[in-house]
Amino acid sequence: MTWTILVLVVGILLFMFGGMLLPKGDMKKPSMKNVMLHKSVKLIAIILIAGSVCRLYMPYYLTAVNPVIVQEMVNGMQEQQQAEKNKQIRKAVRSEGEKMMADAPVLGNRDAKKTIYVWTDFSCPYCRRVHSELYRVLNERDDVRVVIKNFSIHGPLSDGPAKAVIAAKLQSPEKAAALTDMLMTREFYTQDDLKDQSKIAEKVEANVMKMAKEAGLDTEKLKEDMNGEVVARELRNVRDMAQRFEINGTPFLIIGEKAFPGAIPYSQINEALDE
Repeated sequence: MTWTILVLVVGILLFMFGGMLLPKGDMKKPSMKNVMLHKSVKLIAIILIAGSVCRLYMPYYLTAVNPVIVQEMVNGMQEQQQAEKNKQIRKAVRSEGEKMMADAPVLGNRDAKKTIYVWTDFSCPYCRRVHSELYRVLNERDDVRVVIKNFSIHGPLSDGPAKAVIAAKLQSPEKAAALTDMLMTREFYTQDDLKDQSKIAEKVEANVMKMAKEAGLDTEKLKEDMNGEVVARELRNVRDMAQRFEINGTPFLIIGEKAFPGAIPYSQINEALDE
């Protein structure tokens, strides 16, 4: 802004007094050269003034007079960024879909032709909301499977449940799906548990193991597998994919080959599946 004002002042001064900087010559019969020099100075001054005025007025115009343009520009940039992200996702899903699903818990028909990948966290209320929407879809359709990518981002409230459902798949895909639903629809810690942060991980794991036993899992084997290579590999895959797709929070869904950040509703999920 300061430089723009300085350029404007220079342009005005040049327009008013620029002729004084040029050779005087014969005032009655100025040469063609002098005439051209004077006109050139005036033209440069006008350009400087016009450019500076436009630059000074443009922010006011965009913010006060016609702010819709700014919104349209922002929307356009976001659409371009989303299109580029969808391009990367499309490439990854086509080339690495099996790897993305190999160690992850799967809900619904595991042989379904349509796949939803969801980056989720069991301690995230929005993830719980979208889980109920996904289950509604699964209850009405048998052509869809949901691949759970456990994006553990809330420390001890997330780590235990995430590791448990991944490890559960090693015993039984069906029991892993059942445990996933339990953890998404029930509370696995209380407000009293949160009072002592030094023991929260221990209390969360104890509660998770109760649900795991209810789901029919061998809890001793589950604890062993939670610290194994398969769980570590899946969590690495989740983080690596999140970094590639610029996933900074949960929930984040990939339906078909398009990204949908946030807790989108049942209707939007269905619409995306049918595209």
